[in-house]
Amino acid sequence: MSFTTTVKEELLGLSIHDKSELSAIIKLSGNLGLTSNGLTLSITSENAKIARHIYQLIECYYTSQPEIKYHYKTNLRKNRVYTVFVDSDVETILADLQLADSFFGLETGIETHILEDDNSGRGYLKGAFLATGTIREPDSGKYQLEVFSVYQDHAEDLASLMQKFMLDAKVIAHKSGAVTYLQKAEDIMDFLLVVGALQAKEAFEEIKILRETRNDLNRANNAETANIARTVTASMKTINNIIKIMDTVGFDSLSSDLRQVAKVRLAHPDYSIQQIADSLDITITKSGVNHRLRKINQIADEL
Repeated sequence: MSFTTTVKEELLGLSIHDKSELSAIIKLSGNLGLTSNGLTLSITSENAKIARHIYQLIECYYTSQPEIKYHYKTNLRKNRVYTVFVDSDVETILADLQLADSFFGLETGIETHILEDDNSGRGYLKGAFLATGTIREPDSGKYQLEVFSVYQDHAEDLASLMQKFMLDAKVIAHKSGAVTYLQKAEDIMDFLLVVGALQAKEAFEEIKILRETRNDLNRANNAETANIARTVTASMKTINNIIKIMDTVGFDSLSSDLRQVAKVRLAHPDYSIQQIADSLDITITKSGVNHRLRKINQIADEL
């Protein structure tokens, strides 16, 4: 199950509902039709549970008796597309939700009372996400929450509504509309809190922490491997120089303090500078060991 589906299923299980939630769903997924008997309303979703949820919301708030239909997408996967169809009292629903103007092209943004009221705003964001929202899988490390709108001004109003809840929402044009999106992990988690998806928020945060911890460990391991490689490279250079000295002027040509360090380096090529210092009979700092190793290399270079 995708993370988007996980979030939507949690939202569907919440007991708190609001007409503004239905308003957002109809605005983003609804289409009007006209028959000899008047207006019809069709609300589509590829999720059967969301379709049933829309059906229940309409049945809860209005006297209309909706119907659920479905058809298959014309592609190889043959996904079902569900339609909640209403053919009575559509004008009443549109008027009550203040949606009539949006369908007839006079107003495509979000109603002022929703933008001004926190509870209505939360409900609207919940409905918008149920309708066209998606969240990129959090373990990908590229965080993104998106809500698609047909109209640019609706996408911008949706961004303003998110910003009211201190979310850094932005809008980008799309070939068939506009997308309101969040890109920061903290904003996505806060959005989930705003709409009431508490379990999804905790799951998102856990995945984020595990991924960051894993990345930190990988970086630490990579750094340690790089340090070991550098140590071995430097060690082999010094060992070759010690052998050069032994083969030319002799080991005894080195002073006693240089011989002490040289013996440890020859015996332990993998030792770090600190380990060499700890192996000597005298107290010496890492800087002191480094100085002696550089001196040995210098002597070899001059031969």
